[in-house]
Amino acid sequence: MIKNMLLIGLGGGIGSIARYWCQKWFADNFQHPFPWGTFTVNILGCFLIGVFYAIAEKSSLLSPQTRLFLITGLCGGFTTFSTFAFENMNLLRSGDVAYGILYITSSVVLGIGAVFAGIGIIKLL
Repeated sequence: MIKNMLLIGLGGGIGSIARYWCQKWFADNFQHPFPWGTFTVNILGCFLIGVFYAIAEKSSLLSPQTRLFLITGLCGGFTTFSTFAFENMNLLRSGDVAYGILYITSSVVLGIGAVFAGIGIIKLL
């Protein structure tokens, strides 16, 4: 149990740092009301969860502990749907309703599509 918590914590820490770097890069390079950093992280995180899930289902390459590290820890720390909700609230409250609707719709549709794409790519291999 302790080992599993440490693996999740390590993965979560790495994922959180990667999320920070991605969001900082977008903030430093694109001054825009649309939250491109969080959007990119969410779509990439959904894709990675799909890939890791498909690898785990397709073969025995990922042990249960590796799955905890990658899916629960790394992807859980990397994806940011709580931030997603907060940013949408800010967009809507500031009157950027069109950006809010675009952000919500495209994140959900592309996120689900990215999970399927990750699974599909692994199934083709």
